[in-house]
Amino acid sequence: MRQVPSLAPANCQDCPRRQQSLLGCCQLAELNLVSTTKTFQTYQKGQVIFREGSRLSSLYCIFEGKVKMTKTGGDGKAQIMRFTREGDTMGFRALMSDAPYACSAVALEDCVVCMVPRTDVLSLMEQNTQFTRALLRHLTESLNDTETRMLHMTYKPVRERLAGALLLLHRTFCLDSGNCAIPISREDLASLIGTATETASRLVSEFKEEGLIATKGSKITILNAATLTQISTQYD
Repeated sequence: MRQVPSLAPANCQDCPRRQQSLLGCCQLAELNLVSTTKTFQTYQKGQVIFREGSRLSSLYCIFEGKVKMTKTGGDGKAQIMRFTREGDTMGFRALMSDAPYACSAVALEDCVVCMVPRTDVLSLMEQNTQFTRALLRHLTESLNDTETRMLHMTYKPVRERLAGALLLLHRTFCLDSGNCAIPISREDLASLIGTATETASRLVSEFKEEGLIATKGSKITILNAATLTQISTQYD
């Protein structure tokens, strides 16, 4: 993996993603300090950023690209836990607990990721109460999202789970561009909703026939978000 510092601002203060990230509540002097120690890495689509069970020495901040977080199940298959995008951070739970990370991070598309050393993150927590509050809020939201997802996996039918997953993917990939084609393989879609690839493919075809989505290869475009929302919340 080669470093390409030209792809991201040398100073965190100049980063267009800063206000979306944990570093948005940092002071100028703190940002200058982080800028002197952070590094950049580029990752190609499908490349592993870090692996489940590894010990992280940095906080990962996504400057460009989308990432899927996966966890290996008892059957040895990777289950998608969540997605992250530009401005999101990864690895904060493992970093705070100094424990092996519970998930792997895999690039869904070509990515540029900044890495802030653990020592700097801990220093920010000690000096900046706003940063600490933001970090705790991220932790709480992450746990709440995981609990909600596990609950839905338990009682929601697969059709409802697929509708919810498509809306989640739309929020992840199309936040800045409105209606767009979502690049997601049927295998990843099945992993996200906890079903067989054949079942996911069949339901995608049904949604297409109903005029809710359009497909082109592995890409999916949402045509009727309102109806998908009704389907996804039917059992709420």
